[in-house]
Amino acid sequence: MSLLPFQRASELPAEVAGTTRWLVEGLWSEQAVGILGGEPKCCKSFLALDLAVSVASGLPCLRRHPVRQSGRVLLFPAEDSLAVVRRRLQGICAAAGAAFEALPVEVITAPALRLDTEIDRARLTSTVESLRPVLLILDPMIRLHRVDENDASQIAVLLSFLRELQRRFGVAVVLVHHARKDSNGSRPGQALRGSSELHGWGDSNLYMRRRGQQLTLTTEHRAAASQDDIPLELTEAGAALSLTITAGPADVAAAGPAASPLDRVQQALTELGEPASAQRIRELCGMRTSSVCESLAALAKQGIVVRDDRGYRLSRSQAA
Repeated sequence: MSLLPFQRASELPAEVAGTTRWLVEGLWSEQAVGILGGEPKCCKSFLALDLAVSVASGLPCLRRHPVRQSGRVLLFPAEDSLAVVRRRLQGICAAAGAAFEALPVEVITAPALRLDTEIDRARLTSTVESLRPVLLILDPMIRLHRVDENDASQIAVLLSFLRELQRRFGVAVVLVHHARKDSNGSRPGQALRGSSELHGWGDSNLYMRRRGQQLTLTTEHRAAASQDDIPLELTEAGAALSLTITAGPADVAAAGPAASPLDRVQQALTELGEPASAQRIRELCGMRTSSVCESLAALAKQGIVVRDDRGYRLSRSQAA
């Protein structure tokens, strides 16, 4: 029986500390898989199409975020008619200054795509292998399967397949998914419908929310700083209907990135004021379990956090 490939840790390729390789700077890291989530009618599909136009054309997404790797995009829009998809793409191209006729966005026109069936997984794999897109967008997840979204074991099969596509072909994958209705009181990742596997799976996640008439975008990355509540609006100028960032560049920069994982964990413990388990801290911070554990270990090493039989808490010097 052949061995699995392996390599000495010291011989693994090194990355420059503190750098992130982006597909779309600030929004989607290179070859990332992840969720574009939000409640119904939050313009998730418009943002997905804006990503498609930007990556395909090389022009900035939302007219603000530079594209670092452009190329072909493969799109499956399961809920909108092909005529609506064409009109929306044309409008975004008009807003972005992209040439629609030359845009390398390939649209899967099959009436259905079921990733819980072997035949459709094989068909999608063959299509990705043939076209070699830089970005694959599947919109929305609910139309891609008939499994129980709350069953982690069933959802994990679908997500593992998409991760396999990413690793085999070097393609970034955006999976559009619904959040629960009336979920504004939850952290964005916790508001996603179904299993928590969905939140933990993403290398880059984007969350759209609507509060009254205000649309906002929150970014979340496994290996880069995130940003909360970027204000957006759907604007129309002639044939151009597209999302626009309403804050100026200085305003967005002033808002700054979200707190670091260590800061988020420390803040959660400060707000709790009592010992908590790693799982409880994970729920409050909306972070992966591994990230929470790494942060707790680093804070404990600094003497900021201690652990007793009731869980993790701030040290007396920090709590004072």
